[in-house]
Amino acid sequence: MLSSRYFIDLTQPEIAAQLQANPLVILPAGSVEQHGPHLPTGTDIYAANVIAHAVAERMDGLVLPGGPLGVTPLHMGYEGTITLTPDTYVRLVTETCASTARHGAKRLLVLNWHEGNIPSLAIAADALHRDWGMTVLTVQACYVAEEMYGKEFNGLTHGGEIETLAVLAHRPDLVHLDRIDGSSDDRHGRSMDALRRTRAYQPVLTDVRSIARTGWYGSPQGATAENGDRVINGVADAIARDASEIFRQLARVQGGVGERRTLDRV
Repeated sequence: MLSSRYFIDLTQPEIAAQLQANPLVILPAGSVEQHGPHLPTGTDIYAANVIAHAVAERMDGLVLPGGPLGVTPLHMGYEGTITLTPDTYVRLVTETCASTARHGAKRLLVLNWHEGNIPSLAIAADALHRDWGMTVLTVQACYVAEEMYGKEFNGLTHGGEIETLAVLAHRPDLVHLDRIDGSSDDRHGRSMDALRRTRAYQPVLTDVRSIARTGWYGSPQGATAENGDRVINGVADAIARDASEIFRQLARVQGGVGERRTLDRV
């Protein structure tokens, strides 16, 4: 029994034995960006980490140190935001996961909570599959949460209730419901988010103020740690179930392409 699911908490022999038993690694992906006066700048990576750990327990995997940073120029108008360029982020993800492939990791599950990472993660995932032989599945965990709990918790809004619940489930000490102030116009925010989340059209926005004048919008006042735990466990159950089935389907159609060892690259 592993003492932790986090890669960086374990010893080398523990990692070697776990990769031999189940060569699955999970990469949480998030960002560091402003989330209003009530949530930490690490909201997205905290959400990704807590879901990744819960999924790792269900799927018997290891959670990689994904690093907190992502691609988020949209939020650079506010202090507290740190962004990587897409090229840097692709290299960070690729080199992190390729290192584990060299040690025998064969399946990679990327759990992303930050929309700005999506294009870069697609490029990295393809390279890890084609160049390193990994079977790769990327899950937009924020969208899974929205699909499952959006109606109950006011949709997926920047700094809103769903994001607040995710942090409450992981680091409740960093949530400041007493500081909630200045939520932007909800109708406008939802309209702009709907515009940029369509499958057919992807407009480029200069600044998050195009979505929310104050940088955030939503109604997180009623968020509780109990509901946070319920959301995280529900999302983790769904991702573990669906991801396991997708990996099985990929194994059937791709054969050994994603299963071969890559130790010859050392």
